[in-house]
Amino acid sequence: MSKICKDGFDREYVKEQREVYGIAYTQNALSGRWKYLILWFLKPTERRYSEIKAFLWNISQGSLTKQLRELEADGLISRKVYPEVPPRVEYSLTSKGEELIPIIDLMEEFGKKFGEHVD
Repeated sequence: MSKICKDGFDREYVKEQREVYGIAYTQNALSGRWKYLILWFLKPTERRYSEIKAFLWNISQGSLTKQLRELEADGLISRKVYPEVPPRVEYSLTSKGEELIPIIDLMEEFGKKFGEHVD
């Protein structure tokens, strides 16, 4: 349905599909198995790479790095490198990323309501 190239959405698609562009844009920004959970985990505070990796214990280092880079490229998270030895890197939500938190919260509530209950 959505025509996405390496530079974003095809202009013709945007013109022809204005009514669904917003959904397609949001879906594209959140596409990736782990992005929802990364954003949720960053919700309360900034986190170091090792904290995110520990939270998502079964993600490969390559996948986590890719997901973080994509979230940063889309302007949803920021990456701050501290000039220390060894270097310390922290990730946090941007204001754009914070705008997605109500959607993530709704997803959490939906899952609690309709997902399997774990005792």
